Amino acid sequence: MSATAVDTAKKRMRFVLLLSICLLLVIAVRLFWVQGINPAAAAKEAADTRSREETIAPNRGSILDKNGNTLAVSVDRYDLVLDQRDQKDTIRRTMRDGSNVKERITWEQAIQELAEILDQDVDELTKAIRPQDGAKPKGYVVIAKSVTPEVRNEVMEIGIPRLNSTLRSERQYPQGVIAGPLLGFVRNSEDQKSVVGAEGLELSQEEHLAGTAGKRKFEVSADGVRIPTTDLEETPAVNGQNVLLTIDYDIQYVAQRAAEAKSKEFSADWVTVVAMEVKTGKLLAIGDSAELDPNDPSATDPEFRNSVSVTRAFEPGSTGKAATFAAAIDQGAVTPTTEFKVPNKKTFTNETINDSLEHATYDMTAAGIFARSYNTGTVMVGQKISNKTRYDYMRAFGLGTPIEVGLNGASAGQLANPDNWDRRQQYTTMFGQGYSQTALHTASIFQTLANGGVRIAPSLISGYQNDDGSISDPTVPEETRVVKESTAAEMLKLMETVVDYGTGTKMKIPGYRVGGKSGTGQAAGANGYDGYTFSFAGVAPLDDPQYVVVVTMSRPKGDWKNFSVADTFTEVMSHTLNTYNVAPSTSDSEAYDVFVGEEQKKPW
Repeated sequence: MSATAVDTAKKRMRFVLLLSICLLLVIAVRLFWVQGINPAAAAKEAADTRSREETIAPNRGSILDKNGNTLAVSVDRYDLVLDQRDQKDTIRRTMRDGSNVKERITWEQAIQELAEILDQDVDELTKAIRPQDGAKPKGYVVIAKSVTPEVRNEVMEIGIPRLNSTLRSERQYPQGVIAGPLLGFVRNSEDQKSVVGAEGLELSQEEHLAGTAGKRKFEVSADGVRIPTTDLEETPAVNGQNVLLTIDYDIQYVAQRAAEAKSKEFSADWVTVVAMEVKTGKLLAIGDSAELDPNDPSATDPEFRNSVSVTRAFEPGSTGKAATFAAAIDQGAVTPTTEFKVPNKKTFTNETINDSLEHATYDMTAAGIFARSYNTGTVMVGQKISNKTRYDYMRAFGLGTPIEVGLNGASAGQLANPDNWDRRQQYTTMFGQGYSQTALHTASIFQTLANGGVRIAPSLISGYQNDDGSISDPTVPEETRVVKESTAAEMLKLMETVVDYGTGTKMKIPGYRVGGKSGTGQAAGANGYDGYTFSFAGVAPLDDPQYVVVVTMSRPKGDWKNFSVADTFTEVMSHTLNTYNVAPSTSDSEAYDVFVGEEQKKPW
């Protein structure tokens, strides 16, 4: 080797040595900084690298009826997921016989045991668990979804490496279709780890049902496995409240099945039955003929996924006469025995009003007009007070305002200001046409008259139950006096006249004094009136009013003379009276005479 080459090699060696010394110096300075000057920062960085944060999901509250029957509940379910990476030739596990002895098993044996537990095909499970044909192992494979805690525990005993379970909440409705349109249903949350309300009470009560998520911080090892003893901090989840309903499951069941039967009998578009406590305004049942199973909401037409009792407004027909007569009596314009000469047809300000069935001209009492539901006579009564006064009473009864009980889509109906009524509408609004309301509006009007003239806003929620069992009361329902107590008492007598001598004779219930009002209203469609709405609103027992039941049937098919909701009303009211052990009436009927004079039996 020449002197020049040797010299060049020496220079290179000195350069490498110098570079190595510099690198060692940098490392030494860094170690000195980390361990001597700033060890806390280094420890924090290491901890942050190992630290993980997970969300603690709260339990969603249940929905219960007034007697504690569960209508909606959340249950724990698990998704089983597998990481295929780093699989060994065999599996070392604790024997499943409870002996705590360690053993080694083959993957084939483990998969066979798993298939038996999950009731899945062995070959399909093998493809999901073992990488196939040299394929790159996957870090996340779903093995099974929504298994019970018992199945999950049994699966974990097999000891398959890197098989984990992810907790998720599943909503169940143990009563199936009963109260379905009231309960609504849920949907998956954005992160797919929980559920949130989508319709009905599940949606409107989301704030109470959902609860508040907690957080847990912990450390993991280099391979991502949690270190058991290193919890850093935990904020507990706050579980959702149970929503307690005023609904009585037993009465709800009867009301719903009765609505379904009536709808089927007459091929009606829909039927709804509302049962309410007179003295509280609490709803005992809202039975819809259209079934909604919250476990499978897609099977129901979207228009019937909410209760028609609050979403469908219709022209009530003759049940709307109650507000007209109550206003006229309350103003002192008429009494139940005020006499009128009532023809079958009469013209008022160039507008001719007809009764549905042709009849002779009768000398009648105001109570008799109400009982036989004559439109001509009703207009005579309504004319005794101004349109503005009558409108004010209608508003006070709750018309023109949605009734909010926790069911989304509540309709206000339509009630125009009297200044905007046309020449005919000023008369038709006296007998239940020219404006619209829901079945719940109808129930509220009759609750008011049965409650001494005091309207109590209808309610569906009685309280919220906290995790510790304590009850938080909802907002107290608003109470409003609409008519005088004496007026309400007279209206009950008018209702009794309907059942004893008028259009409601089929509504009698043996042993009880019953009052109410039937209604037949034209149903408006896209091209004008194209059907009818039939209803009956009844109160019992009249000597101490306890319950209101309203049955409404939309667009039945067939001969209108056969249409009746009498059996539906009597079935639900009788069941309610019996359920709550209401004593039979002990007083005599206070119904008024229908006609002036001694003769009371006259052709319709």
